[in-house]
Amino acid sequence: MTHTVSALCLNLLLFLHVVAHLRNNAQQQWPVPYRRFDSRPAADSYCEALYPFCPTGDSDGRIPYMRDSDVISVYRLQTPVWEFKYGDLLGKLHIMHDAIGFSSSETGANYTMEWYELFQLGNCTFPHIRPEKYAPFWCNQGAACFFEGIDDLHWSQNGTLEKLGELTGNQFNDMAQWVQDDNKTGIYYETWTVRSDPSPNATVWFESYDCSQFIHRTYRKLLELGAKLRSRSQTNYTKIYLYSGEPTYLGNDSTIFGQPALKNLAVDIRTFYHTFRPHQTFVDFAVSLLEAYEKVVIEKSFYLYYNFEYWHLPMKPPYIQITYEEVPLP
Repeated sequence: MTHTVSALCLNLLLFLHVVAHLRNNAQQQWPVPYRRFDSRPAADSYCEALYPFCPTGDSDGRIPYMRDSDVISVYRLQTPVWEFKYGDLLGKLHIMHDAIGFSSSETGANYTMEWYELFQLGNCTFPHIRPEKYAPFWCNQGAACFFEGIDDLHWSQNGTLEKLGELTGNQFNDMAQWVQDDNKTGIYYETWTVRSDPSPNATVWFESYDCSQFIHRTYRKLLELGAKLRSRSQTNYTKIYLYSGEPTYLGNDSTIFGQPALKNLAVDIRTFYHTFRPHQTFVDFAVSLLEAYEKVVIEKSFYLYYNFEYWHLPMKPPYIQITYEEVPLP
Protein backbone atom coordinates (compact mmCIF):
# COMPACT_ATOMS: atom_id res chain seq x y z
CA MET A 1 0.00 0.00 0.00
CA THR A 2 1.43 3.39 -0.96
CA HIS A 3 1.97 6.20 1.52
CA THR A 4 -0.79 8.24 -0.16
CA VAL A 5 -3.37 5.42 0.11
CA SER A 6 -2.37 4.78 3.74
CA ALA A 7 -2.82 8.44 4.53
CA LEU A 8 -6.23 8.53 2.86
CA CYS A 9 -7.39 5.48 4.84
CA LEU A 10 -6.10 6.99 8.07
CA ASN A 11 -7.84 10.30 7.37
CA LEU A 12 -11.09 8.50 6.55
CA LEU A 13 -10.97 6.54 9.81
CA LEU A 14 -10.25 9.74 11.75
CA PHE A 15 -13.16 11.46 9.97
CA LEU A 16 -15.59 8.63 10.81
CA HIS A 17 -14.36 8.64 14.40
CA VAL A 18 -15.02 12.39 14.67
CA VAL A 19 -18.49 12.02 13.12
CA ALA A 20 -19.34 9.21 15.54
CA HIS A 21 -17.97 11.24 18.45
CA LEU A 22 -20.03 14.30 17.51
CA ARG A 23 -23.13 12.18 17.02
CA ASN A 24 -22.69 10.49 20.41
CA ASN A 25 -22.12 13.82 22.16
CA ALA A 26 -25.17 15.38 20.50
CA GLN A 27 -28.50 14.96 22.23
CA GLN A 28 -29.58 11.59 20.83
CA GLN A 29 -33.35 11.22 20.75
CA TRP A 30 -34.69 7.88 21.99
CA PRO A 31 -36.54 6.23 20.51
CA VAL A 32 -35.00 7.14 17.18
CA PRO A 33 -37.76 8.87 15.16
CA TYR A 34 -39.09 6.85 12.24
CA ARG A 35 -38.01 8.52 9.01
CA ARG A 36 -40.72 9.86 6.69
CA PHE A 37 -40.28 10.32 2.92
CA ASP A 38 -41.68 12.74 0.36
CA SER A 39 -43.13 9.94 -1.75
CA ARG A 40 -43.14 6.17 -2.11
CA PRO A 41 -40.59 4.77 -4.59
CA ALA A 42 -41.39 1.95 -6.99
CA ALA A 43 -40.51 -1.48 -5.64
CA ASP A 44 -37.40 -3.10 -7.09
CA SER A 45 -38.19 -5.92 -9.54
CA TYR A 46 -35.81 -8.20 -7.63
CA CYS A 47 -38.25 -8.26 -4.71
CA GLU A 48 -40.88 -10.96 -5.12
CA ALA A 49 -43.86 -11.76 -2.92
CA LEU A 50 -44.88 -15.34 -2.19
CA TYR A 51 -48.42 -14.00 -1.92
CA PRO A 52 -49.34 -10.87 -3.97
CA PHE A 53 -49.83 -7.67 -1.99
CA CYS A 54 -53.42 -6.42 -1.73
CA PRO A 55 -54.72 -8.53 -4.64
CA THR A 56 -58.33 -7.26 -4.47
CA GLY A 57 -57.63 -3.65 -3.50
CA ASP A 58 -57.44 -0.62 -5.77
CA SER A 59 -54.09 -0.57 -7.57
CA ASP A 60 -53.64 3.14 -6.76
CA GLY A 61 -54.76 2.77 -3.14
CA ARG A 62 -57.94 4.79 -3.61
CA ILE A 63 -60.66 4.61 -0.95
CA PRO A 64 -64.38 5.09 -1.78
CA TYR A 65 -66.02 8.42 -0.97
CA MET A 66 -68.88 8.33 1.58
CA ARG A 67 -71.88 10.69 1.79
CA ASP A 68 -71.92 12.67 5.05
CA SER A 69 -75.42 11.35 5.81
CA ASP A 70 -73.97 7.82 5.90
CA VAL A 71 -73.21 6.12 9.20
CA ILE A 72 -70.02 4.05 9.03
CA SER A 73 -69.51 1.30 11.62
CA VAL A 74 -65.92 0.66 12.73
CA TYR A 75 -64.70 -2.85 13.61
CA ARG A 76 -61.59 -4.12 15.33
CA LEU A 77 -60.17 -7.08 13.39
CA GLN A 78 -57.47 -9.46 14.59
CA THR A 79 -56.42 -12.96 13.55
CA PRO A 80 -53.31 -15.19 13.77
CA VAL A 81 -50.64 -14.40 11.18
CA TRP A 82 -51.08 -16.65 8.12
CA GLU A 83 -54.34 -17.99 9.57
CA PHE A 84 -55.46 -18.89 6.05
CA LYS A 85 -52.61 -21.42 5.85
CA TYR A 86 -51.86 -22.53 9.42
CA GLY A 87 -55.12 -21.90 11.26
CA ASP A 88 -54.56 -21.00 14.93
CA LEU A 89 -50.97 -22.32 15.07
CA LEU A 90 -49.31 -18.90 15.28
CA GLY A 91 -52.19 -17.66 17.42
CA LYS A 92 -51.04 -20.04 20.15
CA LEU A 93 -47.77 -18.08 20.14
CA HIS A 94 -49.71 -14.77 20.19
CA ILE A 95 -48.36 -13.79 16.76
CA MET A 96 -51.34 -11.81 15.51
CA HIS A 97 -52.23 -9.60 12.56
CA ASP A 98 -54.44 -6.52 12.98
CA ALA A 99 -56.80 -4.62 10.70
CA ILE A 100 -59.85 -2.33 10.76
CA GLY A 101 -63.24 -3.03 9.24
CA PHE A 102 -65.86 -0.53 8.03
CA SER A 103 -69.52 -0.97 7.12
CA SER A 104 -71.75 1.57 5.34
CA SER A 105 -75.35 1.78 6.58
CA GLU A 106 -76.51 3.41 3.32
CA THR A 107 -75.02 0.96 0.83
CA GLY A 108 -74.53 -2.10 3.01
CA ALA A 109 -70.97 -2.40 1.70
CA ASN A 110 -68.23 -3.69 4.00
CA TYR A 111 -64.53 -2.86 3.76
CA THR A 112 -61.26 -4.05 5.29
CA MET A 113 -58.20 -1.85 5.82
CA GLU A 114 -54.81 -3.17 6.88
CA TRP A 115 -51.11 -2.30 6.65
CA TYR A 116 -48.54 -4.99 6.00
CA GLU A 117 -45.40 -6.04 4.13
CA LEU A 118 -45.26 -5.94 0.34
CA PHE A 119 -42.94 -8.96 0.25
CA GLN A 120 -43.75 -10.90 3.44
CA LEU A 121 -42.35 -10.56 6.94
CA GLY A 122 -39.05 -12.37 6.41
CA ASN A 123 -37.98 -9.96 3.67
CA CYS A 124 -38.81 -6.99 5.89
CA THR A 125 -36.87 -8.39 8.83
CA PHE A 126 -33.69 -9.56 7.09
CA PRO A 127 -32.08 -8.64 3.75
CA HIS A 128 -30.89 -10.64 0.78
CA ILE A 129 -27.13 -11.12 0.43
CA ARG A 130 -26.55 -10.90 -3.31
CA PRO A 131 -23.18 -11.81 -4.88
CA GLU A 132 -23.42 -8.93 -7.37
CA LYS A 133 -24.17 -6.33 -4.68
CA TYR A 134 -21.81 -5.66 -1.79
CA ALA A 135 -24.36 -4.01 0.50
CA PRO A 136 -27.23 -6.16 1.84
CA PHE A 137 -30.31 -5.78 -0.35
CA TRP A 138 -33.59 -4.99 1.41
CA CYS A 139 -37.16 -5.68 0.25
CA ASN A 140 -38.70 -3.98 3.28
CA GLN A 141 -41.55 -1.83 2.00
CA GLY A 142 -44.90 -1.91 3.79
CA ALA A 143 -48.14 -0.23 2.75
CA ALA A 144 -51.84 0.17 3.45
CA CYS A 145 -54.36 -2.05 1.69
CA PHE A 146 -58.06 -1.14 1.45
CA PHE A 147 -60.51 -3.55 -0.20
CA GLU A 148 -64.19 -4.33 -0.29
CA GLY A 149 -65.56 -7.04 1.98
CA ILE A 150 -64.93 -8.39 5.48
CA ASP A 151 -64.21 -12.12 5.72
CA ASP A 152 -66.16 -12.75 8.92
CA LEU A 153 -64.96 -16.32 9.36
CA HIS A 154 -61.31 -15.42 8.81
CA TRP A 155 -61.35 -12.79 11.56
CA SER A 156 -63.79 -14.29 14.08
CA GLN A 157 -62.91 -18.00 14.05
CA ASN A 158 -59.52 -17.69 15.78
CA GLY A 159 -59.37 -13.97 16.47
CA THR A 160 -61.51 -10.87 16.95
CA LEU A 161 -64.30 -9.13 15.04
CA GLU A 162 -65.80 -6.46 17.30
CA LYS A 163 -67.68 -3.25 16.61
CA LEU A 164 -65.94 -0.27 18.25
CA GLY A 165 -68.06 2.69 17.20
CA GLU A 166 -69.45 4.74 14.33
CA LEU A 167 -68.30 7.55 12.00
CA THR A 168 -70.06 10.08 9.85
CA GLY A 169 -69.34 10.01 6.14
CA ASN A 170 -67.21 13.16 6.43
CA GLN A 171 -65.16 11.68 9.26
CA PHE A 172 -64.54 8.61 7.13
CA ASN A 173 -63.50 10.74 4.14
CA ASP A 174 -61.10 12.77 6.30
CA MET A 175 -59.61 9.55 7.63
CA ALA A 176 -59.26 8.22 4.08
CA GLN A 177 -57.25 11.30 3.06
CA TRP A 178 -55.01 10.87 6.10
CA VAL A 179 -54.43 7.21 5.17
CA GLN A 180 -53.37 8.27 1.66
CA ASP A 181 -50.89 10.81 3.05
CA ASP A 182 -49.57 8.44 5.73
CA ASN A 183 -49.11 5.70 3.15
CA LYS A 184 -47.03 7.90 0.83
CA THR A 185 -44.60 9.01 3.54
CA GLY A 186 -44.26 5.93 5.78
CA ILE A 187 -42.86 3.42 3.33
CA TYR A 188 -40.90 0.72 5.13
CA TYR A 189 -41.80 -2.01 7.60
CA GLU A 190 -39.89 -2.45 10.87
CA THR A 191 -40.35 -5.70 12.79
CA TRP A 192 -38.40 -5.01 15.96
CA THR A 193 -39.06 -2.89 19.02
CA VAL A 194 -35.72 -2.45 20.80
CA ARG A 195 -35.65 -1.75 24.55
CA SER A 196 -33.07 -1.62 27.31
CA ASP A 197 -34.87 -4.27 29.39
CA PRO A 198 -38.36 -5.76 29.98
CA SER A 199 -39.28 -3.44 32.88
CA PRO A 200 -42.08 -0.86 32.53
CA ASN A 201 -39.59 2.02 32.87
CA ALA A 202 -37.17 0.70 30.25
CA THR A 203 -35.68 2.98 27.61
CA VAL A 204 -37.10 2.36 24.15
CA TRP A 205 -34.31 2.66 21.58
CA PHE A 206 -36.38 1.91 18.44
CA GLU A 207 -40.10 1.49 17.81
CA SER A 208 -41.55 -1.04 15.39
CA TYR A 209 -43.53 0.11 12.37
CA ASP A 210 -45.94 -2.69 11.56
CA CYS A 211 -49.61 -3.61 11.19
CA SER A 212 -50.54 -2.88 14.80
CA GLN A 213 -48.77 0.49 14.80
CA PHE A 214 -50.85 1.49 11.77
CA ILE A 215 -54.00 0.49 13.66
CA HIS A 216 -52.98 2.60 16.68
CA ARG A 217 -52.24 5.61 14.45
CA THR A 218 -55.64 5.21 12.76
CA TYR A 219 -57.48 4.99 16.09
CA ARG A 220 -55.75 8.19 17.25
CA LYS A 221 -56.71 9.92 14.00
CA LEU A 222 -60.35 8.83 14.39
CA LEU A 223 -60.34 10.22 17.94
CA GLU A 224 -58.91 13.49 16.59
CA LEU A 225 -61.76 13.59 14.05
CA GLY A 226 -64.32 13.26 16.84
CA ALA A 227 -65.10 9.53 16.79
CA LYS A 228 -65.81 7.65 20.01
CA LEU A 229 -64.44 4.12 20.13
CA ARG A 230 -65.19 1.58 22.85
CA SER A 231 -64.23 -2.08 23.27
CA ARG A 232 -65.94 -4.64 25.48
CA SER A 233 -62.76 -6.72 25.67
CA GLN A 234 -59.08 -6.13 26.42
CA THR A 235 -57.25 -4.82 23.34
CA ASN A 236 -54.00 -6.77 23.13
CA TYR A 237 -51.40 -6.65 20.37
CA THR A 238 -48.28 -8.59 19.39
CA LYS A 239 -44.88 -7.02 20.08
CA ILE A 240 -41.51 -8.52 19.14
CA TYR A 241 -38.76 -7.14 21.36
CA LEU A 242 -35.00 -7.09 21.20
CA TYR A 243 -33.14 -6.14 24.40
CA SER A 244 -29.85 -4.31 24.29
CA GLY A 245 -27.63 -1.71 25.87
CA GLU A 246 -27.37 1.70 24.22
CA PRO A 247 -27.09 1.25 20.44
CA THR A 248 -24.12 2.53 18.43
CA TYR A 249 -24.68 4.29 15.12
CA LEU A 250 -22.61 2.78 12.29
CA GLY A 251 -23.65 4.52 9.06
CA ASN A 252 -25.53 3.88 5.83
CA ASP A 253 -24.75 1.80 2.75
CA SER A 254 -22.33 4.29 1.20
CA THR A 255 -20.34 4.97 4.37
CA ILE A 256 -20.01 1.31 5.34
CA PHE A 257 -19.93 -0.61 2.07
CA GLY A 258 -18.38 2.08 -0.09
CA GLN A 259 -15.23 2.66 1.99
CA PRO A 260 -12.31 0.16 1.86
CA ALA A 261 -11.24 1.29 5.35
CA LEU A 262 -14.47 -0.18 6.80
CA LYS A 263 -14.16 -3.53 5.02
CA ASN A 264 -14.07 -5.52 8.27
CA LEU A 265 -17.32 -3.95 9.47
CA ALA A 266 -18.95 -4.50 6.08
CA VAL A 267 -17.91 -8.16 6.06
CA ASP A 268 -19.18 -8.65 9.61
CA ILE A 269 -22.61 -7.19 8.71
CA ARG A 270 -22.86 -9.36 5.58
CA THR A 271 -21.85 -12.44 7.58
CA PHE A 272 -24.41 -11.66 10.27
CA TYR A 273 -27.28 -11.33 7.82
CA HIS A 274 -26.17 -14.34 5.76
CA THR A 275 -27.19 -16.44 8.76
CA PHE A 276 -30.81 -15.33 8.26
CA ARG A 277 -30.93 -15.74 4.46
CA PRO A 278 -34.15 -17.09 2.91
CA HIS A 279 -34.71 -20.43 1.12
CA GLN A 280 -32.34 -22.54 3.24
CA THR A 281 -32.30 -26.33 3.32
CA PHE A 282 -33.17 -28.01 6.61
CA VAL A 283 -29.49 -28.72 7.32
CA ASP A 284 -28.45 -25.15 6.48
CA PHE A 285 -31.27 -23.80 8.66
CA ALA A 286 -30.11 -25.92 11.64
CA VAL A 287 -26.56 -24.62 11.21
CA SER A 288 -27.85 -21.06 10.88
CA LEU A 289 -29.77 -21.36 14.15
CA LEU A 290 -26.56 -22.29 15.94
CA GLU A 291 -24.73 -19.41 14.26
CA ALA A 292 -27.48 -16.98 15.25
CA TYR A 293 -27.37 -18.21 18.85
CA GLU A 294 -23.60 -17.75 18.95
CA LYS A 295 -23.78 -14.23 17.52
CA VAL A 296 -26.74 -12.91 19.52
CA VAL A 297 -26.43 -14.76 22.84
CA ILE A 298 -22.76 -15.71 23.17
CA GLU A 299 -21.22 -12.69 21.44
CA LYS A 300 -24.18 -10.45 22.44
CA SER A 301 -24.23 -8.71 19.08
CA PHE A 302 -26.99 -7.71 16.63
CA TYR A 303 -27.04 -5.42 13.60
CA LEU A 304 -30.23 -3.41 13.20
CA TYR A 305 -31.25 -1.66 9.97
CA TYR A 306 -33.43 1.35 10.77
CA ASN A 307 -34.16 4.43 8.64
CA PHE A 308 -31.88 2.90 5.97
CA GLU A 309 -28.97 3.09 8.41
CA TYR A 310 -27.15 0.46 10.44
CA TRP A 311 -26.86 0.33 14.22
CA HIS A 312 -25.03 -2.10 16.46
CA LEU A 313 -26.98 -3.49 19.42
CA PRO A 314 -25.00 -4.83 22.43
CA MET A 315 -27.52 -7.55 23.29
CA LYS A 316 -28.51 -8.46 26.83
CA PRO A 317 -30.84 -11.03 28.45
CA PRO A 318 -33.56 -12.01 27.66
CA TYR A 319 -32.30 -11.01 24.16
CA ILE A 320 -35.61 -11.50 22.31
CA GLN A 321 -39.22 -11.82 23.43
CA ILE A 322 -42.65 -12.04 21.83
CA THR A 323 -45.40 -10.54 23.96
CA TYR A 324 -49.14 -10.06 23.64
CA GLU A 325 -49.78 -6.95 25.65
CA GLU A 326 -52.62 -4.53 26.17
CA VAL A 327 -52.69 -1.21 24.34
CA PRO A 328 -55.92 0.56 25.36
CA LEU A 329 -58.00 2.43 22.81
CA PRO A 330 -57.20 6.17 22.81
